Amino acid sequence: MTQVLRRRLTLLGPAFIAAVAYVDPGNVATNLTAGARFGYTLVWVIVLANLMAVLIQYLSAKLGLVTRRSLAAQVGGRVSVRARFLYWLQAEGIAIATDLAEVIGGAIAFHLLFGVPLPLGALLTAAVAMIVLAVGDRWGQGVLERIILGFLLLIAVGFLAGLVVGPPPAGEVAQGLVPRFDGAESVLLASGIVGATVMPHAVYLHSSLTADRLGARGEHSSVRDLLAATRIDVVLALILAGMLNLGLLLMAAANLQGMPGTDTIAGAHDLISSEIGVGVALLFAVALLGSGISSTSVGSAAGAEVMRALTPWSLKPVTRRLITLVPALVVLLLGIDPTRALVVSQVVLSMGIPFAVVPLVWLTASRAVMGEYVNRRLTTALASLAAAAIVALNVVLLWLTFAG
Repeated sequence: MTQVLRRRLTLLGPAFIAAVAYVDPGNVATNLTAGARFGYTLVWVIVLANLMAVLIQYLSAKLGLVTRRSLAAQVGGRVSVRARFLYWLQAEGIAIATDLAEVIGGAIAFHLLFGVPLPLGALLTAAVAMIVLAVGDRWGQGVLERIILGFLLLIAVGFLAGLVVGPPPAGEVAQGLVPRFDGAESVLLASGIVGATVMPHAVYLHSSLTADRLGARGEHSSVRDLLAATRIDVVLALILAGMLNLGLLLMAAANLQGMPGTDTIAGAHDLISSEIGVGVALLFAVALLGSGISSTSVGSAAGAEVMRALTPWSLKPVTRRLITLVPALVVLLLGIDPTRALVVSQVVLSMGIPFAVVPLVWLTASRAVMGEYVNRRLTTALASLAAAAIVALNVVLLWLTFAG
């Protein structure tokens, strides 16, 4: 192994924190439902969405590395005080909606594993997530990255175990790579897959994770070297996330297709237990718990970042995180239907995507902002196309949701 490669490997990590957003409980529910209802039809959507996510997350990391400022800070520095406050409101709303879905997923996992009531499961999820972030505060971002990577590996084992027991036919998987739909409901699910793949809070957060150029790890590396390492980081992290999302769809398509009950995580867990095995169901529940805790941590960190960057309030990190987290806890403590809350959270996320993706593409395409590291024309064209597709599909998602 060359010295250059070893140095670049030490710079990996931020993208794995962002990648947790791509394997959160919302993705779990969407991918299982897509596989159970439409088999392998939407395989191509997951692959395409993941490719778009690679590009978007790289641009977010690149913005932070080159400008030493997060996306939220860049936008906030270019608008009026009133506009900055309104922009913060929508970004904070995105983080709150994100944590709502994550906390619900963690609460369901605690219930499946230990039988605890959902409100108590929500409190436990939030508490562990805060501990994870506190460890990162105490020992540094590098330690947080390793903890999150551990969660990702745990999630991988749990979510992919079903493929080992009930593998899908290779021919049908290959056919799923051909773009097609199967009615309006498949379009709705495809829009949900894209909306649950390109997450606004992950775009905000990733740029903040690279804004200090990785601290002591990156102090002897040039910006060009850091960008090269970041490309490796993003590709590896999102290949892993994409494999997990695809694995969930394939497991459902191969073993649960046509069966009722997969529209809820608890229902899917029961079917996995009866159709694939109790052991696989147990691993699935453990992975879901890891997904809920780690993605709650990431959502809270994203909310804290946008508040720090866009408001004049000097609050401690733990306070900013709680502001993001408390509304999700209140929803479950009030006994609001978790499934309904998940639907509402996905609608809010869909509305927030343009506010993150469009400024990101514009800023990274600006020579005044990026200098010599401005996007190439092809990169800007591809990013603009991806942004337009993401926004369009989420408009479709909103329309079909309300029309239904």
